[in-house]
Amino acid sequence: MTSLTRRALLQASALAATTAALPAHAAAPLATTQAPGVYRYRLGDYQLTALYDGVWQSPIGDDFIRNADAAAVDDALAAAFLPPRVLPISFTALLVNTGAKLVLIDTGTGGQTADSAGALPDALRAAGIAPAAIDTIVISHFHPDHIDGLRSKTGERIFTNAEILVPEPEWAFWMDDGNQSRATGTVFRYFRNARRIFGDLGSAVGRFTPGDEVAPGIVSIPAYGHTPGHCAFAIHSTGRSMLVMSDTVRNPYLFARYPRWQPIFDMDGAQAVASRLTLLERAAADRMLVAAYHFPFPACGHIARRGDGYELVPAEWRPL
Repeated sequence: MTSLTRRALLQASALAATTAALPAHAAAPLATTQAPGVYRYRLGDYQLTALYDGVWQSPIGDDFIRNADAAAVDDALAAAFLPPRVLPISFTALLVNTGAKLVLIDTGTGGQTADSAGALPDALRAAGIAPAAIDTIVISHFHPDHIDGLRSKTGERIFTNAEILVPEPEWAFWMDDGNQSRATGTVFRYFRNARRIFGDLGSAVGRFTPGDEVAPGIVSIPAYGHTPGHCAFAIHSTGRSMLVMSDTVRNPYLFARYPRWQPIFDMDGAQAVASRLTLLERAAADRMLVAAYHFPFPACGHIARRGDGYELVPAEWRPL
């Protein structure tokens, strides 16, 4: 058997490039947009729909990880075939159809985080779901990319018929005037934004204690550290369970593989590490299906132990 040498591979690539340059029988314009991101899968009797909202290529500085240097972070990015000093942040909300209710976990960016995000309304249309059909919205925490989709850029409420459920400790922290008075920089902007989003919603916003069942078969899990009231969720249906990790892991190529790293966007780094290790170990030990808001679309798979860390094993794309 003849081995494929690097020279042979380059020659084949050159031949392919020459062939591609030959005139085509029919020209077609290049597409300028992606199709809406919608992926449906089942958990017991429930149907889950991943709804892609977009991605933000976020620059990161030397201080991005509190307890690791920039070279180590760049090495981890390179190992995942990603460029240095840029963190891809994907946004995927999860819709749970229980058969009786449509429950949306987090709402996307509302097009207010990055120009390359804000596609959730298109994904809902592609899925054949009107915003007014959503019965319940469950919020994991109050960072803008999770709550801004409750409103349009001009302030109108999007999900007009939905009850909105938020973690009690998250509400208590972000709606406290004293906490806001002590905040600076980005965190101060988060305080102002939370009040912009929730300020006039009144009785439409209900608060739950982390650990409560927030909808049929959906149980909240305290996963503090990323924010003071950050929650993950467990979904149970007909003997099957799934872990919705929210922002506990964020980017799997960094924080599953190096779960003890403390990024600057975790408000309490040590507490966030404890939450991350607990949920990663639970997912790996129980071989649970997982979803996470910032995992690459469709943002679902399994968690496997790898040395001192963990690894995301993406779920196979399957027909319904």
